[in-house]
Amino acid sequence: MARNLDMTALRSFTAVADAGGVTKAAGLLNLTQSAVSMQLKRLEESLNTTLLDRSARTIALTPQGEQLLSYARRMLVLNDEVYSKLTATEFEGDVTLGVPHDIIYPVIPEVLRRFAAMCPRVRVQLVSSYTSKLVEDFGRGEIDLILTTEDVLRAGGETLAEIPLVWVGAPGGQAWKQRPLRLAYEQACIFRKFVQRRLDDVGIPWDMAVDTDSTRTIEATVSADLAVHTMLEGTEPRHLEKINHGGQLPTLRKMNINLYRSEIDDGPVITDLSRLIRDGFRTMRVPVMA
Repeated sequence: MARNLDMTALRSFTAVADAGGVTKAAGLLNLTQSAVSMQLKRLEESLNTTLLDRSARTIALTPQGEQLLSYARRMLVLNDEVYSKLTATEFEGDVTLGVPHDIIYPVIPEVLRRFAAMCPRVRVQLVSSYTSKLVEDFGRGEIDLILTTEDVLRAGGETLAEIPLVWVGAPGGQAWKQRPLRLAYEQACIFRKFVQRRLDDVGIPWDMAVDTDSTRTIEATVSADLAVHTMLEGTEPRHLEKINHGGQLPTLRKMNINLYRSEIDDGPVITDLSRLIRDGFRTMRVPVMA
C-alpha cells in the first residue's frame, strides 16, 4: 500500500530546521506553536523515526532528520512549481529584477529557469549594475526587486546571506605578493574604498593598476596576474581563484546580500520570485546566515 508524505508537515519541518526552533518557525508560517509541534509529531510517526533531537536547549536534527531535510527541500520546490504553473497562468507581464553583476552566478540563472517554469507568461527583465545604481533605480520605482551587496540593511529589506569578502587573483598568480599591492576595481565598486582603507590600516602600500567601469577589463587584468581583486566567496569565475595568502593580506569582513521588494506591486508574482531567490541563496555552497 502506497504511503504519502504530508507536504504541510514537510513545510513545517523545513521551517523548524531553518529557524532553529518551533517558536520562530511558527511565526514564519503564521501558525501556532502547538500546530507546528503536532505536524512534526505526525511526520515522525508516519516515518516511524525521530527527526529532531530535543535533548538540548536548541533543536537539532537527527541523522534521519538531516537526510529528510534534503529530500524535503526538493519536494517542496517541485510542489510549489507544479502548483504555481497549473494555477497561476493568469499572471502575465513583465517584472524587473536588479542584481549586482558579481552575484549573478551561481544562483540567478537557476532562479530564472525555475521562475520561467512556474510563470511562463511572465517575462523577467534582468538588470545588472552596481549596488548604488540599483538602489537609486529602485527608489525611483524603475525596478521591482533588487539584490544588493552591502554592509548595512536598509529599511524594508531582508538579508538573505552573509558572505565573506575574499581576495582573488589569477590561478597560481604572484601579483598578491608585490608591494605596493596592485588593485583592480571598477570606479563604482562598493568594495573599493573599504579594501583601500583596510590595506592602509595594516600598513600595506597599494596602487590602482587599472581605473575603469568595465567589469571585463577588471577580470582581464586580474586573470593576467597584473593585479588582485576582491569578491564574495563562492562567486569567483573559473578564470580567477581565491588567494591562499597565509595571512600576508588582511582578512576582510562579511558582506550582506540583501533583497528589497517593491511595495507598490507586491503580488503573487513578486512573492514567488522572491521565494526562489531566497531559496537559492539559502542553498548556495558558501557560509550563510544561521
